[in-house]
Formats: sequence, C-alpha cells, structure tokens
Amino acid sequence: MTPVAHSPHAHAAVSVGRVMATVMLALLPATLYGFWLYGWPALFLWLTAVASALAGEAFVLRLAGRPLRSSLADGSAVLTAWLLTLSLPPYAPWWIAVAGALFAVVVAKGVFGGLGQNPFNPAMAARVMLLVSFPLEMTLWTVPAPLTAVGAPGFVAGLAITFGGASWDAMASASLLGHLKTELARGVDLTHSLPDQFDLAGAVWGSRTGSLGETAAVFLLAGGLLLIARRVITWHAPVAMLLGVAVPALVAHAVDPARFLAVWPHLLSGGLMLGAFFIATDPVTSPNTGPGQFVFGLGCGLLTWLIRTFGGYPEGVAFAVLLMNAVTPVIDRYVRPRIYGRDRRGAPRPVREG
Repeated sequence: MTPVAHSPHAHAAVSVGRVMATVMLALLPATLYGFWLYGWPALFLWLTAVASALAGEAFVLRLAGRPLRSSLADGSAVLTAWLLTLSLPPYAPWWIAVAGALFAVVVAKGVFGGLGQNPFNPAMAARVMLLVSFPLEMTLWTVPAPLTAVGAPGFVAGLAITFGGASWDAMASASLLGHLKTELARGVDLTHSLPDQFDLAGAVWGSRTGSLGETAAVFLLAGGLLLIARRVITWHAPVAMLLGVAVPALVAHAVDPARFLAVWPHLLSGGLMLGAFFIATDPVTSPNTGPGQFVFGLGCGLLTWLIRTFGGYPEGVAFAVLLMNAVTPVIDRYVRPRIYGRDRRGAPRPVREG
C-alpha cells in the first residue's frame, strides 16, 4: 500500500520546503530591519524561538515515530517560530519565546497530527496564549534604538535583556493602539491625542513603538507582493482583510472622528500587514477557493476592527484569525468550486446528442 503524505499537497514542481523558504525570504527584509531597529535583544529572541520550535518539533516527531531529517527540513517549525517572534515585544524575556514556540509546534500543531492537520494557525494560537497568560510581559513595548544610535544596547547588554531579565526602562513606551485605547477609556478626544502619536512616514518605515513585526509596513507589503508574484498566495485574503479594516474605519471615523481611529493608523499599526499577507494566507487553516479566501479575509479584517475598537485588547489580529479559522470548514462547505461537468448546484449536466 502506497503511503499518503500529509497536506498541503503540491501538484506542481514545488515542495513544502520550497514554499516555506519563499515565505521566509519574503519576511527577511522586515525582520532584518527589525533587528537593526531593536538591536541584539530582538535577534536573541528570534534565535531562542527558532531553537525551541525545532526542539519541540523533534520531540513530537520522535513520539510519532516519524523521520526527523525530512520533517524538520521542510521549514514549517522555523517559519512558525519566525511568525510568532514577529508578533512579540522585541525585548520580551527568553522564556516567553520558549513557551510560545513550544506551545505552537507541540500543542497547536503536533497534537492535531502535524503539518496540514492543525485547524488553527499555530503562531497566532501561541500569541493569544501568551497574551492571556502573561499580559505584562506581552505589553512591555520599547522605543526603537537603531544599532547606529547612541545608547542602543550592545551585545552584552542585549544578552542581559533577553536572557537575564534586565529591563530597559528608559526606552519603554506604549504602542499606538495601546495608547489610544487608554485615551479612549479616559474620554480623551482622539483628534487631539493622535497627531502627537502617529506619524505616517514613521509608521511606513517602522520608527515607532510596537512588535518586531510592525517594523516597517513597506517591507511587509513588499514581501506580500513577492508571495503573490511567485504564486505562493493569492490576492484574495490580503486585500479582503485590509478592506475589512479600512471600510468600517473610514465610515466610523467620518461619523465620529473624536471616538474612532482613522484609516491609516489602523492599516499601518499593529500586526495587520503581517496578518494580511503572512497569517491569513496560511493554506492549512484558510479556505481552499479564491471566493472563500475573500470571505475569510473580510471576516478577519472586520473582527480585527471590532476588537480594536470595542474590545478589551488594543490589538485584534490574532483573535480575529483564530475565530475565522474556526469558521473555515463552514466557508469551504458553502463556497466551493464548481465541479467539472456539473452545474452550480452540483447536479450533472445533461449530455447533448449529436
């Protein structure tokens, strides 16, 4: 009997490892720019997460009796840890990266059977777990201090921050979304609070407080366009997710600009760009068809805006993606491609004689 490989099943001259490598290549510019902005602690955090994910993946494969070399070489564990690290505070302690990476590959993926079997995005499941379990460590943001700037942490200081638990209090700051959530709770008019906190050029190039994955919207957008050009992903989910945030933000801001954030801060803040191009497009946990992916992305965007605007957390991308992951089987059930030789209802087409 011929063994059946796990999904995703490739029907072209590509492999799972090659797809993963292409996604990593698309993430590389934004990641390297993040390392430059936040220094050694961010690099150490990334390395710790990747090493922990590989160890967790090896443990799961050993329990399942599957070969280590071929399964580890597909790059799925590395990519999961990579995406998780981009959603973390750059100066988070080492154990945050270890706990998150192990949860992602062991619980969110390995328990369900490994790559292709997980119903929820592992990186976002780990981020939500960390945010709920360790809210203080997950909301300690840092002002970017480029490696060329005076006062940026050196190699030894970076080790102390990541692995020694040392803090960098002088550089602490709130993220834009967190600041605005606090201001709204105080009843402050956003039209007076926003101008000092949001700079369009700074948001595009990443020179403001946030997670490692917020480093530069332009690099994340370029990476996403590369994936579309290489046909690793399609445009449906990213465009729909951005529209799902932009349209309600535009309408709400036009109605009451004092209480609702404008479109550009929504699009360029938080993990939206990362989520739209690298998370919502996960082939395992998103619908199979283009229309289904559009519905999925639209739901992710709308839920993100709702959580940001009315929820208790300032950022909603991870929660939105997980909620829509749960709806993916329903979307696939009702948004299906037409079978060749059948009509849109699935009934066989009559055969014409002659």
